[in-house]
Amino acid sequence: MDHSTHLLYFHGLSELGVIASLFMVGLAGSVAHCAAMCGPFVLAQVPVSGDAKGWSTLVRGALIPYHLGRATTYTLLGAAAGGFGGSLAQVFPHGRLVLGIFLMIGAALFLVQALRGLGLLQIAPSGTGLSSFAGAALARVARPLLLRRDGLAGYALGVALGFLPCGLLYGALAVAAGTGSALSGALAIAAFVASTVPALMAIGWAGAGIAQRWRALARVVVAPLQALNAAVLMIFAIGGGT
Repeated sequence: MDHSTHLLYFHGLSELGVIASLFMVGLAGSVAHCAAMCGPFVLAQVPVSGDAKGWSTLVRGALIPYHLGRATTYTLLGAAAGGFGGSLAQVFPHGRLVLGIFLMIGAALFLVQALRGLGLLQIAPSGTGLSSFAGAALARVARPLLLRRDGLAGYALGVALGFLPCGLLYGALAVAAGTGSALSGALAIAAFVASTVPALMAIGWAGAGIAQRWRALARVVVAPLQALNAAVLMIFAIGGGT
């Protein structure tokens, strides 16, 4: 196998690996991170009704329009990130090195999340700056949508909250940029958001109490899994840039 063939083979392998890695990041991160951050928005959309049982409870807790709205925003952001990374790779010499840097940034952000989950890194949340401004603006948009109980409002809420500042999403978008194409970036983020749905559906069905029970699991299983994903992305970043 010559060098060019090796690069093509590695690129195809790493692309699948990156998508799989983001799926696992979302699956693990949703247990600890998304459950706490997005759980209140999920619960606010689920009507409290004593007669909501069985299939009715499942339908109400699924919040399919809301998750489709989130997927729309995230996938478009992933496509934009992948296109941006690909454009930079074409402009600068050693373009694959540029893509590798994006993968390393994503891996570093996931590692930070893992260290925080293990209690080895304490980062105080900031109440000022762009993140707080964006959060306040989105809260104003979300408030009237939460008062409505129709599918269109749920979808619009998902679209809006897809822009909610989120450290886990920032890492995923950095990885999407490292794929080097809009299509690959969109597919990678689509895998990421799809894997966050089960945990949020569980909260919609079972309530906030389930998130409390996940905290111990998050420390034992989730944080090491995020660290492993960060290591895998580092390997792809180093291998793809050589």
